[in-house]
Amino acid sequence: MNRSCLVVLVTLLAAGTARGQAGRVVFESAGAEHTWDLKDLDPTLPADWSPYRFLVLEMRLSSPQRFDLRIHDAAGVRSVRLSPVPGAWIRSAVPLAFLTQAARQGNDLASVHNKARPMMFINLSGTPGELTAVREIGVVMPNPVGAPTLEIRSLKLAREDPGDALLENRPLVDEFGQWVSGDWPGKARSLDQLKASWAAEAKALGSGDFDYCRYGGYQGTKARATGFFRVEKIEGRWWFVDPDGHLFFSAGMDCVNASAATPIQNREHLFAALPPPEVSSQGRGGGGRAGASFYTWNLARRFGPDWVGPWIDLTARRMAAWGFNTIGNWSDPRVANAHRTPYVYTSRGWGIEGGPMGVADVYSPDFAQIVDRAAAQQCDSRKDDPYLLGYFLGNEPPWPGRETVAADAILAGPETALQRELKAFLAAGDTPDRRREFLYKTYQKFVETVSAAVKKHDPNHLNLGLRFGGSAPVEIVAASRVFDVYSLNNYSYSVNQREIDKVRQSIDRPIVIGEFHFGTPGRGMTPGLRQTASQEERAVAYRYYVENAAADPSIIGTHWFQWIDEPSTGRFDGENYNIGFVDMTDQPYRELVDAAKVTHRRLRAVHAGAEPPVTRQAKVQ
Repeated sequence: MNRSCLVVLVTLLAAGTARGQAGRVVFESAGAEHTWDLKDLDPTLPADWSPYRFLVLEMRLSSPQRFDLRIHDAAGVRSVRLSPVPGAWIRSAVPLAFLTQAARQGNDLASVHNKARPMMFINLSGTPGELTAVREIGVVMPNPVGAPTLEIRSLKLAREDPGDALLENRPLVDEFGQWVSGDWPGKARSLDQLKASWAAEAKALGSGDFDYCRYGGYQGTKARATGFFRVEKIEGRWWFVDPDGHLFFSAGMDCVNASAATPIQNREHLFAALPPPEVSSQGRGGGGRAGASFYTWNLARRFGPDWVGPWIDLTARRMAAWGFNTIGNWSDPRVANAHRTPYVYTSRGWGIEGGPMGVADVYSPDFAQIVDRAAAQQCDSRKDDPYLLGYFLGNEPPWPGRETVAADAILAGPETALQRELKAFLAAGDTPDRRREFLYKTYQKFVETVSAAVKKHDPNHLNLGLRFGGSAPVEIVAASRVFDVYSLNNYSYSVNQREIDKVRQSIDRPIVIGEFHFGTPGRGMTPGLRQTASQEERAVAYRYYVENAAADPSIIGTHWFQWIDEPSTGRFDGENYNIGFVDMTDQPYRELVDAAKVTHRRLRAVHAGAEPPVTRQAKVQ
């Protein structure tokens, strides 16, 4: 039954449980799968699941570590990655459509693949297919830390959604937004304790010793100054050049925000107390989604009702003291507008948000006019701002590499000029290659139109590209030569060198890593897209990633995702990652901060090739 020679301890509990025998799994080895024959779980479970819409589980997972649920059908294995609310018995329903149908709802990778349930975060990570001859059900955890256990006491199929539920009568999150059942150094026990910690940090916060000028460039370096950021290749290495003509490597921080909202509707019982609605709404200075923000509530406790100004000041001081010289994507404009740290701007309005799989309708007769109007609204007021690094045009288009799925989404949608063009193109032959050709042609028209509009309304600032989600076909890279900087989000323990070489050989543009991070399971949070074994190892991973990226002559920036931990009860799409430099109580992760400061002091020398990057890699379990 066990599909791996690695050790997985399993105990099947009391036989005869209605609709599925309970099971207990201890995950002790990486990637070890345990499977149950369907008949052993419950002889009455059918092999043909096609008449049903939900797989309903009652379960308890001891640790906030995601695991893969694998359904073994005669035609193949279907899987989803699950992150249930940890440490408590819950009921949650997995929509079977997540296992049988290709994901195509959303305009970027996160919105396509992340799906939230009230008691579970689901990531669509597997290959979909039919479920008409199910034989086995399996569970596997990629890199377990601390031998977590999974207990399943009920498993059944349902035609209607039974709803999710916490099956225990106790709050899981305290009044500071912390996970109740966990313990860790620095966990707040009282407001007085928090205030003492905040005061100590503020007193110790220095001014930074990174040899930065007012724009974050390196003093003592000199290139042509234009009054705005630009890029230049010097002695075979790309650099940003700041407005005063200093060489600049972008050590960036994404999501520098005062809000970390979690949905509360029909989940109020999860929380010992809830922030006042007016406090949560104050945190969303840049817009954002509704919900309760304990982080904002803690800022109000720290600074009082007029907390916004002091928070902006503290944030700017922290970034300077920790060596971050760029406010990255998705950040609160109130921080950028303070003009104490250079920033990027996330542009919108190009038709990506409403397009199927993020494909804008570039064939619409008014597309160019819409784009020009959006560019004017966003660029005209910023074109003279020396603190603006440049514009990102979009984020993680989900269709590269999935062109057939994107074409299906276009064809299944409402009648549009985009759909008509695709149908006409495929009339001469509908093959995967022709679908790719159409999407590539559409992309080229998109980037050329948008890039021209941005440059028309702001000739001074850089076009930072589209922040691709890890990789893109070479045809897409070649069409991206209209960008001043090529950007990609790269979630791994080191930068994907194949992608860097592809850009270097195809268009020779400087590169910014728009997102990366590392987390560790605990405090009610999952570790994120790349796991380390502990907070100490998270610090090791940061140093290795950033310094080895900076050693590449094409890479001129790395932007960490993100400033604050995600809520343990999940953000709008369910993500609940331990990926902050500060936690929900506005206390820094000292291990990570100290490591970042050491690396940021070395970046100029490492990127210049004068010093080698660190070689120690982090432990992941």
